Amino acid sequence: MAKRKVAFITGIAGQDGSYLADFLLEKGYKVAGLMRRTSNIRRTNITHLLGKISIEFGDLLDYHTLESAIKKHQPDEVYNLAAQSVPADSWTHPIYTGEVTALGVTRMLEAVRSGKPDAKFYQGSSREVFGGARHQVCNEETPYLANNPYGVAKVYGHLITRTYRESYGMFACGGILFNHESPRRGLHFVTRKITMGVACIKLGIANPPLNEAGEPLVIDGKLLLGNLEAKRDWGYAKEYVEAMWLMLQRKEPEDYVIATNSLNSVKDFCKSAFEQVGLNWKDHVRSHVQFTRPTEITASRGDYSKAKKELGWEPKTGFQDLVKLMVEADLERLSR
Repeated sequence: MAKRKVAFITGIAGQDGSYLADFLLEKGYKVAGLMRRTSNIRRTNITHLLGKISIEFGDLLDYHTLESAIKKHQPDEVYNLAAQSVPADSWTHPIYTGEVTALGVTRMLEAVRSGKPDAKFYQGSSREVFGGARHQVCNEETPYLANNPYGVAKVYGHLITRTYRESYGMFACGGILFNHESPRRGLHFVTRKITMGVACIKLGIANPPLNEAGEPLVIDGKLLLGNLEAKRDWGYAKEYVEAMWLMLQRKEPEDYVIATNSLNSVKDFCKSAFEQVGLNWKDHVRSHVQFTRPTEITASRGDYSKAKKELGWEPKTGFQDLVKLMVEADLERLSR
């Protein structure tokens, strides 16, 4: 009987980490993951996985914990998905963002180099590395022009991964993922704010969840958002984790852009989401300066043609279907 492969996932309780754990378990992997210790282990995204995966408590600030976990589990594949992952929060927490999202990658690479140097390493990079690049479509050759602390940290993480690959011969690659959403997305991301707001308004929820400012998400039937004209290339996170895995199945490490090559605005997302429940978004959405960024990334699509050619990967879920499944999930969540 063939030995089961072992995967180690940082950020396993997050959107991408939990979907990746689901995917790898279906592939027959043994899965271990890193999550920050809290008073309550039952994180919503991985409740269904408890008992099926191993959990190590720690974070990307603590090198010794990372090294110990790698030596303990001896993974064949390591997926570094943990980060301070909210671009807007990186303005209020720039030092922490740098420590976790940038230097945290170096700590993980060092832990792998020390504890399991033949493991294949995936670094979760981001579209934010392109920042204000004046390109209608971005691919693997597009210059990095990050314009917020999160994006700058992601550039460091991406380049240090390449440096370890070239300097030490490690199988280390980066997936430059454009925005990818799902019902497991955190409420501090605009897509989940919208779909949860729609559900709260439709169902008349008296005590809605809090937004990132610590205020009710919906007040008097109104949902406060930032720049409604901001445009993004949005895909389905559940499909994007397959691309991560495919990158580590290659003989040689390469970096890939993962995206849909389509573009929609926050306004488009609002319109589609409210239409799902028969409401007009204009009656319920307001733009507020409190939720705008000091700088906005340019409206660029992601060219995934290299991933399609070399990995056989392409997106399957369109924009309208993605919005629909997220709204339905939040309606069901609140109805329960």
